[in-house]
Amino acid sequence: MGSSQTAVRRPAPFLGILMLDTRFPRPPGDIGNPQTWAELGIPVRMLKVEGALPVKIVQEADPRFVQPFVEAAQQLEAEGAALISTSCGFLAAYQGLLAQSVAVPVVSSSLLQCADLPVPGVVTIAAASLTPRILQAAGVPAGTPVQGVAPGSEFATRILQNEADMDLAQAERDVVAAAVALQQAHPQIQSLVLECTNMPVYRDAVAQATGLPVHDVVSLLAARWAALG
Repeated sequence: MGSSQTAVRRPAPFLGILMLDTRFPRPPGDIGNPQTWAELGIPVRMLKVEGALPVKIVQEADPRFVQPFVEAAQQLEAEGAALISTSCGFLAAYQGLLAQSVAVPVVSSSLLQCADLPVPGVVTIAAASLTPRILQAAGVPAGTPVQGVAPGSEFATRILQNEADMDLAQAERDVVAAAVALQQAHPQIQSLVLECTNMPVYRDAVAQATGLPVHDVVSLLAARWAALG
């Protein structure tokens, strides 16, 4: 007597993103806006880590969230993620730990590409909090200049305080001003890396203002996804 077997259908691979617990606006271009990925043709699934507020991760570097992020990465892998990222560049601090916890590639931060770029400079949401330990964990070359958006600016305040409203035009001016200040202080830089995952929204404006190639987490993940074949 013959028997039939039903083939097990594996889920289609997707980009898994470990999300902070946020409510601030995420316009197209932001890592947390599904339209960002739809326009690139990349299937995505986002998993929020409860309680992981921006201030807890960026300014307090609260170690209590390390294990929840690891478990969230493992959950995304179990669901079929082919590539895993995060919604905060400061999670580069845990790149090694996250990468060891799953069998698929992990790109925790846009900072990981600095080592592959010519004379990079970094624009960040909080320069005082982007410690040498985080930069080293991401493999950022020693001596790479870093410029933060102005503390108390629209961009920094609305995101770090996780506020529901944000003046996007002013936020763009804040990010552009930081990039221009970085270029003026360090005219030797040949490329810009936007640390913050909310900054890709303003990539084109930064490029226009500086005349430099601008790299961010969205462009990095698009390249890594394409490389998966």
